[in-house]
Amino acid sequence: MSFLAAELFSRQAAESMASPSKVKMKPLLQVRFWGVRGSLASPGKQTLLTGGNTSCVEVRFDDETVIFDLGTGLRALGVELASRGPVRASLFLSHYHWDHIAGLPFFAPAYDPRSELTIHGPTRKGRDVRQILSGQMVEPYFPVELEALSARISFVPLQGGGTARIGKGMLRAAELNHPGGALGFRLEHGGRSMVYATDFEHGSAADERLVELARDVDLLICDAQYTPAEYADGPLSKKGWGHSTYEIGAQLAQRAGARKLALFHHAPDRDDRDIEKLARLARKIMPGAFAAREGLVVDL
Repeated sequence: MSFLAAELFSRQAAESMASPSKVKMKPLLQVRFWGVRGSLASPGKQTLLTGGNTSCVEVRFDDETVIFDLGTGLRALGVELASRGPVRASLFLSHYHWDHIAGLPFFAPAYDPRSELTIHGPTRKGRDVRQILSGQMVEPYFPVELEALSARISFVPLQGGGTARIGKGMLRAAELNHPGGALGFRLEHGGRSMVYATDFEHGSAADERLVELARDVDLLICDAQYTPAEYADGPLSKKGWGHSTYEIGAQLAQRAGARKLALFHHAPDRDDRDIEKLARLARKIMPGAFAAREGLVVDL
C-alpha cells in the first residue's frame, strides 16, 4: 500500500471513530475545509492528500452558510454552492493578505444577481472592508472591478470585540497577533462552538485573548505553519513572521480546554508526509489534534 493510500485509510478510520456512522444525527455545526494552506497556494503531487489551496473554511447550521476567509479554496466552494441555485451566505475575513482574499474574484455566487452575500471584515488604516477588497480588483492586477459583481453584496465592518448574529448563531471576534492585524472568530450555535484562528503568532498578550476565545470550544482551528526549529532564534528564524507552531497550538488548545484541534495554515513547502508527522507530534500534547486537509468534514 502506498504512503498516500495508507495515510488516507488511517485518516478515514479516525474520522469514522470520531463520528460513528451508525448514529445518524444532524450536526449542530458542520465544518468543511476548502483551503488549508498558508502564504501561497501549493498544488502538486506532494500535496495531494492535504491540498494546496489557501485559507477557506465553510460552516453550516440550520439554513445558514458561514465562510471564513476568501483564499483560493473559495473557488471550488463557489462552484458547489452555485450548483444548488441562489446563495445566501455570511463571509468573514480574518485579514487582507493575498492568500486570504485571492478567491473572491473567482467566487461564482458573486456574479449571480439572485445571490445575497454579507462580507464582514476589519477596518485597517482608515479603509473599510469594501475599500480594501476593491483594491485588488483593479487594473493592472485584475480585469474585473468589484462593482462588476452582480450579487447583492453588503459590506459590514467588524473589529476585535465585535459580535454578529447569523440566524440562531452568534459570532464573536478577537484581535490576534499578526503583522497588520488579524481577527480570530468564535461561532456558537445550539450549544456547539468552533474557533477559527488562522495567522496567529504566539508570544504576546494575544495568547490570553485566544485562550479565552477558545475556552471549552468543541473545535479550534489554529495556525500551525512552523515547527519549533523553524521558529527558534537563528539566521533563518521565522520569528516575527506572524505565525505559530504545532507545539504552541497544541499547548494553547489544552489551556483553553478545546476538545479538538485542527492544525491549519500549513506551510506551502510542507508536503503530506511532513504534515502528518507534525500532527502525530501535536497529538502527544493534545490528543484531539489532527491536520486539516481539503475536503475534510467535521460534524459538531
